[in-house]
Amino acid sequence: MIGIDKASLINGRKDPLLAEALTKVSPEAQKKTRAKAQEFEAMFLNSMFSQMTTGVKGEGPFGDTTGTGVWRSMLTDEYSKSFAKSGGIGISNDVFRTLILQQANRAG
Repeated sequence: MIGIDKASLINGRKDPLLAEALTKVSPEAQKKTRAKAQEFEAMFLNSMFSQMTTGVKGEGPFGDTTGTGVWRSMLTDEYSKSFAKSGGIGISNDVFRTLILQQANRAG
């Protein structure tokens, strides 16, 4: 992909509108926006993972204790962050695109 800025690709496809908007937004703002979009996706995934494990009872030597619930909460939080950081399910790309377009429109 010679001549194509990776930042202007959304889900593997060229996005001319995003490419133009990126020229109006500083690299620092782009980096912050990417981080916030990833954080949003992690939060969404955490909510999904939490719902998936709501009815699961603890097993093994610890059984179904309060500690198991706290541990599971921390585990789903880390899973969510890991999934989002490694590409997630694509939500962060769309959030990033939307936020960058809004910032570019404000910049004029």
